[in-house]
Amino acid sequence: MTGTEPDRSPIISLRGITKVFGTGATAFRALKGVDLDIAAGDFVAVMGPSGSGKSTMMNILGCLDVSTSGEFLFHGHHVESLDRDQRALLRRRYLGFVFQGFNLLARTSALENVELPLLYRGDPKQDRRKEAMAALDKVGLADWAGHTPGELSGGQQQRVAIARAIVTNPEVLLADEPTGNLDSQRSVEIMEFLSALNRDSGITVLMVTHEPDMAEYARRIVHFKDGLIDRIEQGNGAHTGAHTGAGVTG
Repeated sequence: MTGTEPDRSPIISLRGITKVFGTGATAFRALKGVDLDIAAGDFVAVMGPSGSGKSTMMNILGCLDVSTSGEFLFHGHHVESLDRDQRALLRRRYLGFVFQGFNLLARTSALENVELPLLYRGDPKQDRRKEAMAALDKVGLADWAGHTPGELSGGQQQRVAIARAIVTNPEVLLADEPTGNLDSQRSVEIMEFLSALNRDSGITVLMVTHEPDMAEYARRIVHFKDGLIDRIEQGNGAHTGAHTGAGVTG
């Protein structure tokens, strides 16, 4: 889909999503009825204070948790009706994840770390190596394939984590505070790479961040407050590239 306009129908659609933790007097309503549409090729940053519901929503979008009520459609299919194994299959086929703490295996080379999703998928070793090297090359680290995380800078480790996330060619990349452990220079490098990945490959990026300047790389900034979408702003990313997403409702 490089260089083309995205389908205007949403790849992801949330309607009336709620999430309640606990029961009775101790019940906590983390989400109180969230409506959100995301088109293929969108870049959405999610912001909000602790307890606002942003992380809960991302866990639901990543099929790591399920909503208490409401509809979650992915390509028109009801995710909320899937069982645990079906959600795991959806994650493997369509989603990639990047975390604040990198989550790399310390004694394993960059190449082997990137290979892991392909190993879990059952790909042959020769194919795994080829795809993992291609992913490392895409993030500019092909020459560092044999190095362990301890031999890499924080920015390089996060790029390895991004390579691992995209090696399966996911449609959606979910990034949870991807620059949270990096200095300002490395943070800018990572955000510029995510922007280029979104713009050139058309991958949909959903990112949680506490940093307003990092959020500005997105096309849309969704602010959460008290379990609801408080407001939506246009980010600087809306003025770059062709992959403009659908709107937010609610």
